[in-house]
Amino acid sequence: MNKVKVLVEGYAQVNPDSTWDATSTTTLIDTDKLKIIVDPGCHRQLLLKSLSQISISTRDIDYVFLTHYHPDHCLLAGIFEKATVYDSLQWQKGPLGGDISGNILPETDIQIITTPGHTSDHASLLVPTPKGKVLVAGDVFWWRVGEKQAIDVNAPDEFASDLKQLSLSRSLALSLADFIIPGHGREFALK
Repeated sequence: MNKVKVLVEGYAQVNPDSTWDATSTTTLIDTDKLKIIVDPGCHRQLLLKSLSQISISTRDIDYVFLTHYHPDHCLLAGIFEKATVYDSLQWQKGPLGGDISGNILPETDIQIITTPGHTSDHASLLVPTPKGKVLVAGDVFWWRVGEKQAIDVNAPDEFASDLKQLSLSRSLALSLADFIIPGHGREFALK
């Protein structure tokens, strides 16, 4: 049965000089057959330290799934030397790639859920686990450091490409999951 572990809890804050200090939440899904990283983020030291603490190397990762292509979520995808990289439409392994057929991550029971709004190509993973359904949601939900994690489907998102679509994706996420792992912030339970 699938096991889900947050390796790096994502954070986002604006510095006094108006630059951002951020990395996405990085999640490990272990299906017993495959090890999958969702959104490897951009903070190499945090990610490598977290992997080391659970005795996993970058070579042990089979798949990397990218919820979207903002650099704070995808910058480190290439450090997993043996992994096949997926998004909601395609896969790539070195110079070879192709389209995904269907909405199931290959060789798993993990659903790819399209969740546009933050970006037009945004997708999340719905993972059945013994504790319930976990949605690794990327930036469908995210909060700045120190901001209360209030669940509001209509909350503003300064980076959103389509706020109306994001609101629909948030509602969908809340209807599907028992637990949600946001792009920046702590995992939260719904039921």
